[in-house]
Amino acid sequence: MNLVVILGDQLDVNSAAFDGFDVQNDVVWMAEVSSEADHVWTHKARIVLFLAAMRHFRDELRGRGIRVDYTELSGTGTLIGELRKAVKKLKPSKVIVVEPGEWRVKNDFESLGELLEIREDRHFLSSVADFREHAEGRKQLRMEYFYREMRKRYGVLMEKGKPVGGDWNYDEENRGSFGKTGPGLLPAPLEFAPSALTREVMALVEKRFGGHPGKLDAFGWPVTRAQGLEALSDFVANRLGNFGVYQDAMWTGEPWLYHSRIACALNLKLLNPREVIAAAEAAYHRGDAPLAAVEGFIRQILGWREYVRGIYWLFMPKYVERNALGATEKLPDFYWTGKTEMECLRQAIGQTLDHGYAHHIQRLMVTGLFSLLYGVDPKQVHEWYLAVYVDAVEWVELPNTLGMSQFGDGGIMASKPYAATGKYIQRMSNYCGHCQYDPAESAGEKACPFTTLYWDFLMRHEERLSKVGRMDMQLRNLVRIEPAKKAAIVAKAEEIKERYR
Repeated sequence: MNLVVILGDQLDVNSAAFDGFDVQNDVVWMAEVSSEADHVWTHKARIVLFLAAMRHFRDELRGRGIRVDYTELSGTGTLIGELRKAVKKLKPSKVIVVEPGEWRVKNDFESLGELLEIREDRHFLSSVADFREHAEGRKQLRMEYFYREMRKRYGVLMEKGKPVGGDWNYDEENRGSFGKTGPGLLPAPLEFAPSALTREVMALVEKRFGGHPGKLDAFGWPVTRAQGLEALSDFVANRLGNFGVYQDAMWTGEPWLYHSRIACALNLKLLNPREVIAAAEAAYHRGDAPLAAVEGFIRQILGWREYVRGIYWLFMPKYVERNALGATEKLPDFYWTGKTEMECLRQAIGQTLDHGYAHHIQRLMVTGLFSLLYGVDPKQVHEWYLAVYVDAVEWVELPNTLGMSQFGDGGIMASKPYAATGKYIQRMSNYCGHCQYDPAESAGEKACPFTTLYWDFLMRHEERLSKVGRMDMQLRNLVRIEPAKKAAIVAKAEEIKERYR
């Protein structure tokens, strides 16, 4: 008898874990353990998503005649502790698991020694070994070149060996804002009323983790494969066409805009990235969505998603400790409450607490930008992102946060820090129109904290950033500032930091 371990982010009946599965003898093992909700202060919606999806998957397997040894949440167990109990009780010949998505879990499982068989996760289009081969001998790793290789390898948006349309990406066309008139009437994304099983989980989470951040009032995430497929179809039919041009835009009170809301289904393996890419590409060929939108969306799946996983496994476990800018500030308390006078942060964090969601620019250029400029310890920023977003799994969240957002890896993920003044937020949203601060001001009473901290950030790291080629223009702008103005900015920056310490 083999014991086949299915983790909470591996809910795929076509998983390699089931290769050769003997329905008469083999047993699937799944467990809910409190340590997975407690090792970071996890958003209640994220806990519900995982547990509800796991229980629905358990019931699906049982409906297929598969024996499932399932432990519902109780006590204070750990995954490896509960697994050891199961091994002692069931005495399997082998414990089979697909590569876990978190180094910590994989390391724990490897303590089982020869009893354990770890199988490659074929959910991904690039294996860990594939990415190592891609990285071999390169002085720099850049997503764009990896993405082009993947396009060629899988023939995605390719025609006679060349990219459809003649260009590899359409970034210049995908940076639109809504302007003063706003987005107008938006197509509401498909949401899923919680089933009886999901409602049981919600009640359990409120009872067991009631002190955790976030709300469950509006929980409507897909927790089954069928729902994931519905969510994908809804996105392709109703929002993909405008996704490209408005993917970076933000607007007050509009958390979803033209985004897909399928990352959580992808990261739980309810959806396969191949079918997501195929659905988007088919929409282009049918004439239902423009090339710029489809390419921009596919790049996130075939490019970024696969690339960050490669970075994660190439550099872990030491990657999580990287802190290239020597940032030491504590994460401000308002990240957990949303109570701040800065409108952009109040909007982004508020919707995060309400839904467990913010789109990539809100994460990178609002919450992430502030913590970068403020100088928060990047490990604390990583732990916050892992805790509060329903789609957060460490392999994808850590490189995006510590590397791309916080430049904590010193340039492995990104060629320069994503640093900007409040003027960027003003250009891409209407947040500043509802805020007491002026993004054009860097000192004085009306100074925007983002703008003040931006110039302070450049001054603090001027020597280091002078070695980063793409920072030349920003540092030249810094040189033009008069010494008295610089002193006023530094003083204002310290005042802002003291306010949030």
